[in-house]
Amino acid sequence: MALSPNVMRDVTDKILTHGQPGEEISLELILRVVADVGLVGLPNAGKSTLLSAITLARPDIADYPFTTLMPNLGRLGGDPTLGAMQFSSGATLADLPGLIEGAHLGKGLGRNFLRHLRRTRVIVHVVDAAADDPVNDYKIVRDELRMYNPKYLERPYVVVLNKIDLPK
Repeated sequence: MALSPNVMRDVTDKILTHGQPGEEISLELILRVVADVGLVGLPNAGKSTLLSAITLARPDIADYPFTTLMPNLGRLGGDPTLGAMQFSSGATLADLPGLIEGAHLGKGLGRNFLRHLRRTRVIVHVVDAAADDPVNDYKIVRDELRMYNPKYLERPYVVVLNKIDLPK
């Protein structure tokens, strides 16, 4: 390479110039899960079990609260003959950690994970039908969604009653 004060030429005769010192900056990046469907509910409602039953995902599942500490993703297979955006096309599901009362204020793991719903198109409320008051459990989660971001309630949603096979 032939050098002059600010210009270099390489063997293919490309001209390369010396740059100036760059700027340095420190950034904190917050990553959000990108999923079509968000599974929400109280701790131990069965969100991870549902995800593992309908996708190939294998999240940790246990009979104590807060087994899920990070969102889990699963992919539903679709019917490729129907084309994109059809009812039977594939979708990515996000199993979010359980919400408790006050999650919108930072109780439990709430605020850290409610933000993952921003890009979901559908919300699935997983409700433990064997709980003492499943209707109230559903209302708690709806209220937390509303208090965190009222636009979450404008999204299409489905309520799934889980654990209906338990004798209770």
